[in-house]
Amino acid sequence: MQKHLTLEQKDARLGVKLVLPALSIILLLILYPVGYNIYLSFFDVTMTGQSTYIALENYTSVLSDPTFWKSVATTFTYVIFSTFGTTLFGLIVAMVMNKKFPLRWLVRSIILLPYVAPVISVVFAWQFFFDPVNGIFMHFMVDVLGIYDQRFNLIGSPSYAIWVAIIFSIWKSFPFTYLMLLSRLQTIDKNLYEAAEIDGCGPVRKFFSITLPELYFVMGSIVLLRFIWNFNKFEDIYLLTDNVKVLSIYTYFKAFTGNMDLGQGSALVVIQFGLLIGLILLYVKKVLKW
Repeated sequence: MQKHLTLEQKDARLGVKLVLPALSIILLLILYPVGYNIYLSFFDVTMTGQSTYIALENYTSVLSDPTFWKSVATTFTYVIFSTFGTTLFGLIVAMVMNKKFPLRWLVRSIILLPYVAPVISVVFAWQFFFDPVNGIFMHFMVDVLGIYDQRFNLIGSPSYAIWVAIIFSIWKSFPFTYLMLLSRLQTIDKNLYEAAEIDGCGPVRKFFSITLPELYFVMGSIVLLRFIWNFNKFEDIYLLTDNVKVLSIYTYFKAFTGNMDLGQGSALVVIQFGLLIGLILLYVKKVLKW
């Protein structure tokens, strides 16, 4: 005898059926590669397809490599400064764009260009801008302002290239932050500012007492997203310069160039994944307090 289902049970079954296709795609495209990558990290994998179980040797080799720790330091430098700079610059632009002025619509459109422009085209533009021979930057620094005595390759210098990559990341990504913060700024109740003016609060006090608290959770979410994206950033840095070895690029060179050590490359990915998850959980618990 067929059991009659209640309306709630029918809704529950319908929900499972609707979610099942998306869940299957997630399992195939995300969880399976992650699981297989963890599996490979315990093997010495050759390009002929042969693999030998070596337990934790890949992890010990990676963790004992000074280049790995240097790439970790480079990654944190890149992530912290690019995330902070993107958030701060996006906030400043959002505050300005929240005011009315002539041709504001045009300025808003121009601001979005770095974010929507193809990465490869803007990277080539930046490389030309910093070119030591024909670049505009060196022309002003040496010939016009006289800050440097001679021209040099700014992107080709390991000590300078990281800061060029950070500035590029800020310039390329701040429009997203600007849009998110501007949308929140426009929903803040104007009566709060009027009440603050009656109490004698100036612009600085209103910013820290009203604007910043209202933007707190939006900014917290933006910082979290930007941290994840910057931590996994590859194409922008790889195309811009070969002198910034963040973890993603270090993993690429370890796994797909030279000896093509796929086992150590897999171990690097697992370490990077675990490090990212740990930092996200710490941020969510301590900063966002979710």
